[in-house]
Amino acid sequence: MTDGPLRIIVVDDHTVMRAGVVALLASESGIEIVGEAGDGRAALGLVERHAPDVALVDLRMPVLDGVATTTEIVTRFPRTRVLILTTYDTDAEIERAVEAGAIGYLLKDTTREQLADAIHAAARGETVLAPRVAERLVARMRQPAQIPLTAREADVLNAVADGLTNAEIGRRLVIAEATVKTHLLRLFAKLDVNDRTRAVVVAMERGLLHRP
Repeated sequence: MTDGPLRIIVVDDHTVMRAGVVALLASESGIEIVGEAGDGRAALGLVERHAPDVALVDLRMPVLDGVATTTEIVTRFPRTRVLILTTYDTDAEIERAVEAGAIGYLLKDTTREQLADAIHAAARGETVLAPRVAERLVARMRQPAQIPLTAREADVLNAVADGLTNAEIGRRLVIAEATVKTHLLRLFAKLDVNDRTRAVVVAMERGLLHRP
C-alpha cells in the first residue's frame, strides 16, 4: 500500500458506467483514480504504468474479460489488488473470479460509502464480498460434496430417463439385468434418493446428468 491516497484504476467497457464509478469516487479524499480502461488488455497497460493499489474490474469485457484480466494482474503485478465490480452474481461468475485471485466481489448497486470502504479494505489485503455474493458462496459451501457418476452409471440413468425398464436397459447396454439393478442401487446411494424418477431429477439438478 502506498502512502497518501490509494491509487486505483477503473476498468469497464461501458463508458457511462465507468464514468459513473469515477464520479462516485471523485469526492473521496483518500482515493485517487490514476487511470480508466475499457477492456482488460488496456487495463494491464495501466497497471504496468501506474502500479495502482487497487484495480476495479468489470467481468464481461471485450479483448480480455475480467477473469483473464484478474489472472494476469495477480500473476504479473501481485501488489495490485483486484476488486470485481459487476452486475453478475451467478455462482459460476463468482467462483471464476475468486479462483482467478480477485480479493473482492462487489455488485454495481453498491453505495459510494460501501465502495470506498471496500477499496480501502482490499488495499489492506482483506477479502470483500457483497452480502448477496457472500450468501451464495456460503450456501454453495454447505451443499453436500458432489460425487461424480461413472460413465456406466450415466448410461443407466439416461436409459431410465428414456423410460426403459431394467430388462430394456440391460439389452441396450448389453449387460445383465442384475447388473442394471446394482448400478441403480449405487446411484440411489450417491444421490440420496429412493426411486428411479427422483434419481434422474436430482442428477440433472446437480449437473451430473445432461439431457438433450
